[in-house]
Amino acid sequence: MAEPSPHFVSDEITMEKEEEEEKEEVEDEEEQEQDREAKIGQVNRLIQRLSREKVPIRVHDIKIKGNTKTKDCVLEGELEELRNAGTMQELVQAATRANARLHRLGIFQSATITLDAGPPDLPDTANVIVEVEEDTSPFTGDIGVFTKPQAQTWTVEGSLKSKNWLGYGETWDGTGSYGWDKTSEMSVGLSYPRFKGLPAALMTRLSLLTEDWVKYSSYKEGLFGVSVGLVSDEHHDLTYNLTWRSLMDPSHQASRSIRRQLGHALLSSIKYTYKIDERDSPVRPTRGFAFASTSQIAGIGPDSRLLRFVRQELDFRYAIPLGFYNTALNIGLSAGIILPWGKGFKNLPTPVSDRFFMGGHSSPVCSLRGPTSLLGFRSRGVGPTDVRRLFSDTSMTNDTSGSSGRDTLGGDLAVTSFADLSFDLPLKIFRDAGIHGHCFVCAGNLTKLTGDLHRSLSLREFGSSFRYSAGAGIILPTKLFRIEVNYCQILRQFDHDRAKQGIQLSFSSPS
Repeated sequence: MAEPSPHFVSDEITMEKEEEEEKEEVEDEEEQEQDREAKIGQVNRLIQRLSREKVPIRVHDIKIKGNTKTKDCVLEGELEELRNAGTMQELVQAATRANARLHRLGIFQSATITLDAGPPDLPDTANVIVEVEEDTSPFTGDIGVFTKPQAQTWTVEGSLKSKNWLGYGETWDGTGSYGWDKTSEMSVGLSYPRFKGLPAALMTRLSLLTEDWVKYSSYKEGLFGVSVGLVSDEHHDLTYNLTWRSLMDPSHQASRSIRRQLGHALLSSIKYTYKIDERDSPVRPTRGFAFASTSQIAGIGPDSRLLRFVRQELDFRYAIPLGFYNTALNIGLSAGIILPWGKGFKNLPTPVSDRFFMGGHSSPVCSLRGPTSLLGFRSRGVGPTDVRRLFSDTSMTNDTSGSSGRDTLGGDLAVTSFADLSFDLPLKIFRDAGIHGHCFVCAGNLTKLTGDLHRSLSLREFGSSFRYSAGAGIILPTKLFRIEVNYCQILRQFDHDRAKQGIQLSFSSPS
């Protein structure tokens, strides 16, 4: 009987090895698949457990990586909430909020928070690993031309910032603005974020403001002061302001007694702001709500008795999605009051810069800034503050400038409201660029609370004297500024109001 060829035997051995390797590969794939299914099952069980019950857990350690310049205490202050978490759900929510706070510091290019298991001998514990990448840019700055409700005309604004020089996440900044109405402002500031040992952020700002109101009023005002932030976080802001104020009547017809009454004074005040903003976007909100309350009391320090006043603002915004073409209905209501206090308060002045000046072209949808914007009316185009004051002093001669007695420095009551319907435009190129359209209706009123006019004030009369406007426009957001082109139709105005019907253009901050 012939023996098998060696080549044939070797082929059989090779085939057997290949079959064994294929079996091993199949078994390995089956094991890997089983492992994947087991891990998926564990994750699903964990998710189901998290949805059904609270899983107890405790943070064992927080490890910080990547901060070569920033002090650990800065990050530890933002991560303190994680140590108070008692369940996995609370830990995940706290990590999300802490990550957002780290980004708001503005000193990191990226920040990542990872949750890992704690030591094996310590069950129900977790380690938090924080990895950051610091921003290497020493300075940032911007410049732009904007229109604001508080400004009489367009303003040129610029700022220069430097962050984290000392490693405490601090921000050094200098800003300046100049308006075509001879209004100028310069300020420098330093702010520290909330870090270990401090309950909230600390801010200090030194500013110089000069405003020439001759075109719309009888007064020229200069302010030089310092502002110190006592408490500042996501919802609360408490500041103390100390300002040297100079108020003058540049008219040659003003008597010496009136000039002495205005004169110079030291103004000290405390301002508290509570703000909550749950909208999905501050630029183009499509859902959510926002609320802000700002309270200010002046005259609490060594002030002149002529500079005692209280000021209160309330703002509410609500965005309702309508479900087609990214359409949303935004509604808003704002109210404000400023009133002198003390003996003879009915005849006391209030600072010009703290008054409510309604009008302008900036949309009221984007931010919470009190009862100011009233589309279709010029800046300071509503109420008794847009015409030159007529002094009642007997030593004065007749005013030849055509002024009236409606210009005042007393108290104000202001209310504005709006409804704005925003929607995407049909072309994809517009949608990709964020360009969208909107239709709006605005209403507002401003009245005097002190002096002679307050005696005839009634809620019925105040409600019946509202101004109204409506219109439509296109909004073009850019990195430098937000352009708004609107056509406004004035529905109701009164004598001495300065309304502008037709096409209006405004530039505002992109955020």
